[in-house]
Amino acid sequence: MFPSTLLRLTALLLLGTAGPLAAQAARLGTISFPNSGARAAQRPFIRGVLLLHSFEYEDAATAFQEAERLDPGFALAYWGHAMTLNHPVWNEQDLDSARAMLGRLAPTPEARRARARTPREQGYLEAVELLYGEGSKPTRDTLYSAAMGRLAAAYPNDLEAEAFYALSLMGLSQATRNVPSYMRAGALAEDVFLRNPDHPGAAHYIIHAFDDPIHAPLGLRAARAYSKIAPGADHARHMTSHIFVALGMWDETVEANAAALGPDTAAWAPGHYAAWLDYGYLQQGRLAEARRLLDIIRPNLGSPSRVPRRLHQLTMRAHYLVESERWSDSIVAWPLDSTGVGAVPQAMDAFGLGYAAARRGDRATADSMLRRLGALAALPKVVRRYGGNPQVPAILEQELRAVLRSADGASEEAMTLLRDASVLEAAMPLEYGPPDVVKPTHELLGELLLAQGRATEAQQEFLRALALTPRRSLSLLGLARAATVAGDSPVAAQAYADLRTIWRRADPALPGLAEVTRQSAQAR
Repeated sequence: MFPSTLLRLTALLLLGTAGPLAAQAARLGTISFPNSGARAAQRPFIRGVLLLHSFEYEDAATAFQEAERLDPGFALAYWGHAMTLNHPVWNEQDLDSARAMLGRLAPTPEARRARARTPREQGYLEAVELLYGEGSKPTRDTLYSAAMGRLAAAYPNDLEAEAFYALSLMGLSQATRNVPSYMRAGALAEDVFLRNPDHPGAAHYIIHAFDDPIHAPLGLRAARAYSKIAPGADHARHMTSHIFVALGMWDETVEANAAALGPDTAAWAPGHYAAWLDYGYLQQGRLAEARRLLDIIRPNLGSPSRVPRRLHQLTMRAHYLVESERWSDSIVAWPLDSTGVGAVPQAMDAFGLGYAAARRGDRATADSMLRRLGALAALPKVVRRYGGNPQVPAILEQELRAVLRSADGASEEAMTLLRDASVLEAAMPLEYGPPDVVKPTHELLGELLLAQGRATEAQQEFLRALALTPRRSLSLLGLARAATVAGDSPVAAQAYADLRTIWRRADPALPGLAEVTRQSAQAR
C-alpha cells in the first residue's frame, strides 16, 4: 500500500463517523506505515501503532488482535502485538508471552520471516526476534536497538523505524537515564517530529528524552503539542507534565493530569496521574485540594487491590505530609497496605511518617520509622518497575537520622549526615517527576542551616535544591527567607515574587502565604 493511500486511511481512522468533536477527542495522531497487509486490516493496524507510540499498550493489543483476525497472515500485526509486551522506558518486558505471540504467526523465526512479504517488513520481524530471542534482557535490548538502527538507515523515509529506534536507545539504560543515549534518542525523535509534526511517537519520545531539569527546555515545544496530537490517549495528556514538572510549571502540571484522569472524579484511583496531580496541587499551595484527592482515591484500589495503586497511595501520603507540613493530619493513621510494593515507595512512606512524627515531637514513632528505613536500606539493591533508584532508602534514612540528631542538639553531626546524603543524591541519574527523595537533601540542609542562623550557607543550599527541582515551593520559600537574612535583597525579592505567582490560587490560610504577599507588596 502506498503512503498516500495509507495517510488517507489514517485520516479516516481518526475522523470516524461520530462527528468533528468526538473525532477530535479520539485523535491519536497521524503516521504513514506502508505495508502488505490486507486492506481490511489496515484500520486496526494503524490504530494499534498509534496507541503503541502513546504507551496505551492494552488498547494497542486489542487493535492488533483485530488486524490479525482480519488478515491471519499479516506478519506486522503479530509484530505489533508482540511489541505491546515490551515497555523500554519502564524496563518491563513479558518475554514468555511475547514469544508465544510470535509463535501464533509461525513456529520458528525462519518461518515467521517467510511470512513477511517485503524486505522492509522482514527487517521489523528480524528486530523483534532479537528482542525476544536468547540471552539476558540487556543483551537482547542491545541487539534489538542495533537492528532498528540498521532498519532506519536502510529506509531513511520510514519514520516508524526511526521513531522505534529512538525509543530503543532509551531502553538500553534499563530504567536509568544514560544521558548520551537519551540525547541521541531525542535528536532522532526531533527529526521525526520535524518531518511529521503530527507524529505521536516523535513528540512522546522527545519528552522522555529531555524530561529532566537540565534538558527540559528542549522538550517544551513537544510537550505543548503532544496532548493536541493525541487527545484520545490518556497517557499523552499526562505525558506533557513530564516537561512541566521539570520546569516547575505547576498550573500546566495540574491541568494535564486532571485531564488525563478524566471528568469522573469519583472514579479517580491512586496511580501515576493522580500522584502527579497531587504534587502539583501541593506546589500551588492548594492543600485542601491535595487532601481531598487523597480521600477520593483511597477507596479505589481495585478488587483485589492492585500493587501499582498501593504503591502510589504510599508515595502520595509521603509527599502530602512533607509538603503540607500538617504533621498531625489524620492521614498518618491510615493503615495502608504495602504488600508487594518495592523498597523505594515503602521508604518514601516511612520517611514521611517519621519526619512528621519528629516535627510533632513523637520521638517513639520517629525512631520506629528510622529503624524501618534502615531495614529497607539494607535490602538488596534491585530496581523494579516504578521502583525508583535503589539508593533512595539509604538517603532517606540518613535524612531522618539527621533530623533526629539535630533535635538532640548534635547539629554538626546532622550537617555531616545531610552532606553525605546529598553526595548520594547527586550520584543518582537525573530523575523526572515528583522526587523520590521526598525531602530533597539540599532543601533540608538549607532549612537546618537557616535555623542555626547560617543564612549565607543556607541560601546556597536552597539554590542547589532549585537547580534539581525548579520552582519547588518550599525551596523557594527557604531561599527567600535565607536571602532576606543574608541581606541579598534582589534574590529575596525574586524568590518571593516567584512564590506569589505560584501561590496565586493557594489556600487563604496556607502557612507562609501572608509573608509572601507582604514581602511581594513591599518589593513593588
